[in-house]
Amino acid sequence: MAAGDQPRAAHRRGPGQRLRRPGRAAPARGPGTADFRGPSFHSARWDHAVDLTGKRVAVVGTGASAAQFVPELQRTAARVVVFQRTPPWVIARADRAHTPREQALFRRLPAAQRLVRTGQYWSREARPRALIGGGLLRRLFERQSLRTLQRQVPDPELRAQLTPDYAIGCKRVIVSDDYLPALTRPNVELVASPVAEVRAHSVVDADGTEHEVDAIVYGTGFRVMDLPLAHRLTGREGRTLSERWAEGGAQAHRGTTVAGFPNLFLLLGPNTVLGHSSVVLMIEAQIGYVLAALGAMERAGAGALEVRRPAQDAYNAQLQAALTDTVWNAGGCRSWYRDEHGRNVTLWPTHTLTFLRQMRRFDAAFYELRTARREAVVGAR
Repeated sequence: MAAGDQPRAAHRRGPGQRLRRPGRAAPARGPGTADFRGPSFHSARWDHAVDLTGKRVAVVGTGASAAQFVPELQRTAARVVVFQRTPPWVIARADRAHTPREQALFRRLPAAQRLVRTGQYWSREARPRALIGGGLLRRLFERQSLRTLQRQVPDPELRAQLTPDYAIGCKRVIVSDDYLPALTRPNVELVASPVAEVRAHSVVDADGTEHEVDAIVYGTGFRVMDLPLAHRLTGREGRTLSERWAEGGAQAHRGTTVAGFPNLFLLLGPNTVLGHSSVVLMIEAQIGYVLAALGAMERAGAGALEVRRPAQDAYNAQLQAALTDTVWNAGGCRSWYRDEHGRNVTLWPTHTLTFLRQMRRFDAAFYELRTARREAVVGAR
């Protein structure tokens, strides 16, 4: 599943079901958020005790989370007011069930199913060409999205409000067949203006219009590299991982090991999330790399393994250079891919095949192996 995709179950998910994302939910901030008298919560911490049936509900945010729960909320709430700071690019899911004939073929010829799966993989592997290099491929990708918008949103004024002014892929692309149609329903209002203030029983947009609501659902995203565990992990130098990353951004060697933190292995660490394909591929590659590292420790009789800081620094310098001209860094938007310093600490900059090849071999020369008594292992390389 790509980072821009939503789970298939999202179409059947009720608005009270929890939506999971890595990292911490971004807290609701702004004037008056604590003064609201009705129920309010982040979509990742859905309050199941609150019945929103027949209520006037404000939705703050129009990203991947909102795309999942707004269509469901629209079916039960009396009114849904969606506050949009930046319109997302939306592409059709084009999902369908396999026909009985296809299912019978897959049973008789398992290779046919593998062929379909391989086709899906390589079609996604072609997307980075549009996201990295841009040009004709990116324009075709954008035209496809704009055709979906025109087909699903007949009202030209609403369609104009939903048309992005930045390159596709700069923010997470929404993959949905029901989000845009939900915004055209009579009980849904799109406010193409950010929230300026929250009052006891209303939300005020940046244009000064006050919208009376009974509840607020925040779909304000996630701090994906603010790992809760990072505040509890203390490295060799006595600082936590969160303190280390606060200095220069989240960094790791191959997204897996961190200098100063012996025997720490991360899965889906910094710069291993994808904007075009399945992160399961990344996780599986990292698991193989970790097993190879553990094997090297066992063969050397080492009690600790730690990546050398120069190796980590060199790896991240090369990685950040590769991200510079991609749509994720230079697409004309502000996104959760980048931290407060503008550093992209989230995405892998190219094809998954490149990462898979890179992780096939444990690069022992970049590591220091030590005994339990902190003595360097001779001949560890």
